[in-house]
Amino acid sequence: MENEWCRKVSEWELFGETAQGSGGGSMVTSGGQGRIVLVTCGMRAEARRIAQAVVGKRLAACVNLVLSPVESIYAWKGRVETTREYLLVMKTTGERLAELQKEVKRLHSYDVPEFIALPVTEGSTKYLSWVNESVGKPHKKRK
Repeated sequence: MENEWCRKVSEWELFGETAQGSGGGSMVTSGGQGRIVLVTCGMRAEARRIAQAVVGKRLAACVNLVLSPVESIYAWKGRVETTREYLLVMKTTGERLAELQKEVKRLHSYDVPEFIALPVTEGSTKYLSWVNESVGKPHKKRK
């Protein structure tokens, strides 16, 4: 169900609507602590494993896995290399960024995994609130 919510919210974002549809409150707010993190993986299974882990640990609210491989051309050890990779697009906050990077590095098979964090400058108020709530530290239950 949460994956469906992530997809639906992303679709609404594309069309300039909030999660409650058009006219359902404030449309755009400053991004504040929001971050989009890009990570590439050599295999789809590895990308899926990393995505599941970081969402499960509340380090990312949502991870989009681009199922069609991207072609990456890069310099490595003095040579130009070309590789097919799978792109992960992670939504998180600046507060969780260091922990997210540590977890990606721990799980990733590359010596130097891509980890590029971009600031969110604007976005749907409800979506950004959902991201913040989703990656917040779990509240301790009171007795």
